[in-house]
Amino acid sequence: MIFAVRTMVGQEKNIAGLMASRAEKEQLDVYSILASESLKGYVLVEAETKGDVEELIKGMPRVRGIVPGTVAIEEIEPLLTPKKIIENIEKGDVVEIIAGPFKGERAKVIRVDKNKEEVTLELENAAVPIPITLSVEGVKIVSKHKD
Repeated sequence: MIFAVRTMVGQEKNIAGLMASRAEKEQLDVYSILASESLKGYVLVEAETKGDVEELIKGMPRVRGIVPGTVAIEEIEPLLTPKKIIENIEKGDVVEIIAGPFKGERAKVIRVDKNKEEVTLELENAAVPIPITLSVEGVKIVSKHKD
């Protein structure tokens, strides 16, 4: 059964790590733990019983409790299937380059090629604007373009 555990927003990954450590240490019947960026304030726990989840979170900081009932696998399926990054990137978005020689730099998206899965960027802090083309795997969205 899958249970939703309420947490402080922004602490989901930390809490999931704590849960995994405790489940292993105390040998609880916990099968999987999911902290998804698209599900803020919640960590999903697959366990044998609700009692196992209660034991898992007992006294854990920044945990607000268990949501009553269980979660159907159909409800969380969209969280489990990876979404292509190219679907989210639009012209005008600000991204951070996470791979290659410009790693750590911020840039503005000036063109998106969905077929090749590439983006053309203009570095924000460059003295002369030079367009560079990268794979979408090498960028992370920092802020979306506002119309």
